[in-house]
Amino acid sequence: MPCLNLSTNVSVDGVDTSAILSEATSTVAKLIGKPEAYVMIVLKGSVPIAFGGTEQPAAYGELVSIGGLSPDVNKKLSAAIATILETKLSVPKSRFFLKFYDTKGSNFGWNGSTF
Repeated sequence: MPCLNLSTNVSVDGVDTSAILSEATSTVAKLIGKPEAYVMIVLKGSVPIAFGGTEQPAAYGELVSIGGLSPDVNKKLSAAIATILETKLSVPKSRFFLKFYDTKGSNFGWNGSTF
């Protein structure tokens, strides 16, 4: 059930978003140790974002998971997602924040119930 929600001020018009979603899905699943079938990726482009006082390309993300997160995993996820954003959307790694949430199953709904 990991969910990665990404917002960027870069336009995704004309971008192969399927490639970004696919690569992010496999990366999150592999690093957290969850099946791809439970991974959700949300990508929003053209979101007004200022970082460091400028509106140069930037991104913000939040990753929620029931378990699977740790300081080491978080560091690997941060590096991997930053690389995807840099190569696919030209967002510099230095202009990307990623927040991690490790939650209980009872705090996450799915299929009309909770985990």
